This record gives sequence, C-alpha cells and structure tokens, in this order.
Amino acid sequence: MGNTKENGKEKGVALINKISKAGGHNGPNLGMVEMTVALHYVFHSPVDKFVFDVSHQCYPHKILTGRKDAYTNPAHFADVTGYTNSLESEHDPFIVGHTSTSVSLALGLAKARDLKQSKENIVAIIGDGSLSGGEALEALDYAGEYDKNLIIIANDNDQSIAENHGGLYKSLKALRESNGQAENNIFKSFGLDYRYLEDGHDTAKLVELFESVKDIDHPVVLHIHTIKGKGLPYAEANRELWHAGGPFHPEDGSREPENVAPDTTVFDSLKNLLDTNDKAVVLNAGTPMGLGFVQGVREEYAKSGRFVDVGIAEENAVAMSSGIEKNGGTAVFGTFAPFFQRTYDQLSHDVALNNSPSTMLVLIPGVYGMNSNTHIALCDIQMFAHIPNFVYFAPTTREEFEQMFRYATTQKNHPTGIRTLPAFPVAGEADTTDYSVLTNKVERKGQSVAIFAVGPLLKMALDVAEEVEKKTGKKITVINPRFVSGLDEQLLHKLMEDHKTIITIEDGELWGGYGQTIASFYGDKEMKVINHGISKKFHTDFAAEELLAEHGMSVTKLVEEVENHL
Repeated sequence: MGNTKENGKEKGVALINKISKAGGHNGPNLGMVEMTVALHYVFHSPVDKFVFDVSHQCYPHKILTGRKDAYTNPAHFADVTGYTNSLESEHDPFIVGHTSTSVSLALGLAKARDLKQSKENIVAIIGDGSLSGGEALEALDYAGEYDKNLIIIANDNDQSIAENHGGLYKSLKALRESNGQAENNIFKSFGLDYRYLEDGHDTAKLVELFESVKDIDHPVVLHIHTIKGKGLPYAEANRELWHAGGPFHPEDGSREPENVAPDTTVFDSLKNLLDTNDKAVVLNAGTPMGLGFVQGVREEYAKSGRFVDVGIAEENAVAMSSGIEKNGGTAVFGTFAPFFQRTYDQLSHDVALNNSPSTMLVLIPGVYGMNSNTHIALCDIQMFAHIPNFVYFAPTTREEFEQMFRYATTQKNHPTGIRTLPAFPVAGEADTTDYSVLTNKVERKGQSVAIFAVGPLLKMALDVAEEVEKKTGKKITVINPRFVSGLDEQLLHKLMEDHKTIITIEDGELWGGYGQTIASFYGDKEMKVINHGISKKFHTDFAAEELLAEHGMSVTKLVEEVENHL
C-alpha cells in the first residue's frame, strides 16, 4: 500500500474529482477516506470481507479495489454504481443500498466462515445514523452472544442525513465527550468488547487500532469519531445539505442554479394541516427534506411536538401513527417509497388490522421515482393495495392530491395511503370529489376501447386518445382510477355496454398490479383486457420514458395498439 497518508490524499483527490463533476454522496464518503485506506492497509480484501452499511460511504473503497478510473476519468464515471455491488467486484460481498443491514449481513458471513472452518476477518462498517434502525439493534443483540471473530466499526460523525434523533445518541455523545470512558455504553450493554478512537482521520492511529483487533477471536466494536464532509469546509459546516447532491465547484461549493423550482404540493398540505389542526402530528424517519421540512422550517414544528423525526426507524413511525390515531390525534407519516418496504408488518398489523385512520404519504413510487436497483419502488401497488381496510390513492394532479389529503386526514374510518409525484401537474380548478365514495373518473368518454391510466400515466393516455381521434375520427375512453386498492365495479359493468377492449397502463410492476386486478374481474366475460406494466426485475439506472416504452407504454405504441383494436 505504501505511505498511507499520501495514499489517502490521492484517493481524496479522485473522490472530489468524481463527486464535484457528477454528484453523488458527498459528506459520507469524504468522512471515510482515511479509514478506508487504513482498512485496506491492515486487512486483505476480498479474503477479509468488508460490509458497508447503506453504502453511502463506499466510494474510497471502490477507488482502492480496481475501480479508480470511474472516479478519475469522466468517460468511465458511469462504470460503477453509487453503492457496493457484487456484480462489479469480488471486494463487494453484497449489493447494498438500504440502512441498518451491515451487522446482520456480516454475522451471516461469519457464521458461514465458522462452518467452513476458515479464518478470514469479517468487518461491518455502520454509521451512527444507521444504528437507530431496528435491524441494526437486533444484530447487535445477537452479536453480544456470538463468540468468534467479528469486527464492527461504528463510524460516528454525529449525523444521519439530517440530525440524529433518539436516546441512543445521548449515549454516543457521552462516549465521544469522555473518550469512550462513559459508564453508559450501549455497546457494552449488549455484551460487546469496545474500543474508542477520537480522531478518525489520523491514518496512523487507525492502522494501529485495526492491527490490534485483526484476527480477534470475539466480536468487538470500534467506535470511531469522524467528521462528515471532512476536507471541504462548506461540507463540514452544513452536513445535511452536503449529504448528497449534484455537481459543484470544489473551490467554494457553489452549484449551478436549479432551472425548476421544487414542487411544494406535499409540504403545503402538511403545513396547512399542522397550522389548522392542533392535534395533528407529521412523522418522518430520517428523511425530512423529502416532505419539504428542511433546516430552518422543521424546528418550529419539532419544538411543539408537531413534527417528529424518529430517525431511521420507519417501523416505529408507522406503529406510532396508529397509536396517535387511536388516542384522538391525527397522524401522517411520509417517507420515500423504497423505505416503506420495511414497514409491511406494521402497516398490515398495527395500522390496518386495528383500522387506525393513519395517513401514509408514499413519496415518488413507480418508474418516475429513484432509479437505482437499491432504491426502486415498482411494487408499491402490490404492497399497499392488497392490505385489508387500506385505501390507496393515486392522484394525477395537485388538486387531486390536496383533496385526497384533506379527506384522508379528516375521516376516521380507515387507514389511507397516497402516492405522490416528483412534480404534480396543476389542473387549474379545485377537486371537490367526495372520496368517501370510491369511484374512478372518466376523463374522456368514447367507445370500443378504454384506457385505464394510473397516476402519472394519465397524460400519456389522454395524448393517445387525442392522436387516435385525429387519425381515425373515433373517440376512445380514458379513465383515471384515482384509487388502486379496489375496483369501481359499477363502471366496469357499464363499460361492457359499448366497449370491447380495455387497456391498462401503470408505472409499476405488471405482475399483481392494478391492471391484472381488472383483468381478473373480466376473466369470465366477453371483454378483451390488455395489461401494460414493468417487468418483474430489479431494473436499475433507467430513464423512465425509455423503460415505459420498452414495455409498450408510449404514445406511438399505444396509438398503434388502439388502432388495431378499433
């Protein structure tokens, strides 16, 4: 490895080159440069195995494991993903992009090693933010009775994406302030060996620490204090802003101005709720910016207990929302769609089984959401729509969202979920629908062929209908389902009077989706049903319109299909 200090400088330059030109996770990776160099100096990957939690901090690791060109040469920036990826390198045991999993995964690697009677070191690297997740605490609990080699690095930079929340962080703070000597030690309470290092950017001390535990015969926690954004003063000063982002000028941190103002539809409705209902609470799990509650906005509501960030603990937030509703409050929980996967049991059991009228805001699901295979949410309809008592709305405009949200947060009959869009189109007139009566909306009336278009695909369906009329002179029907957790059977029966073909288009996975529910309804009837959705696969790094077109969903392809059925 050579001189570790100089090596760290070299890797830091490569890292800044990439993130400043292409964007990415800035702060987490800047804080891991020296530690990663020391890890690779002492241990011998891929024989010794490193498991990065979330992978927000894996860029220096990738630079050191044969992927340097993807950080130094713009022509190769797209060669690697932003997360550890076993398809890229044998140095990455897992494809990882979700939080709080590293210790569990590492325990599995360690168990298999024991069964094989091999001797490699297993190292889990977990940030302090990830420690609030239930799986991380479950894994630490088991690790406390495990009795063979396992090295857990707790990378403590006193920051999650936003600030940390929870009693755990009082313990971590006390340990930092006492140089690891505080009596209240959460790691020791699990029965784990423990060592502390104050300066997580001193490569020599890191090497010394890692050498002292290499080949250890029992689990140990190395609690290492680092600085998020280390090396860039503006990133160190504003750790939340510099968690991740697009390209910037490294000399001063300036960025090109955004061309499009952020959509405030969700935030405006939440703020109005909090300002008009003194029993309302908005809950979040470590991603407040997704709801519009950025620094400088959320503090006022947090102080009064009206905005609650539970840390990375979505399950807790969902169950809390049920309790709030059961005791007379109004609860809204919102986070990004991929992270709702962790909450299925709480949604089904704690909320829906108890019929607690909580409101769930599912941020940007489907093909227009995030596009990494670690962060996609193409199965949100399958997840939510099949839970009894749960009504799942799919708004197509700002006005529809506002009315659905108003209904969801004032009714007390059942739990509700609402899909959101990256940017809501504005219809120009208020939606006055009574959503206590679940019906589909006929946006355009025609004959022979009807297109059901879920959420953001409504515009595509309307464009198809307009183009078909131009080309053939015939009008087809376009239907906005508005809710995807059930069927408007009255409308489906009525369509049989003057329609022969139903086409469904949805922005998520086809199997078990909304369209196939309609196909099942018509299964024993003389109605042809054609379903379009995304294939069952972990799609990644896709452009939404291209992926839709690959699955038959473009104006051109649908016009041709409709013409064939007229």
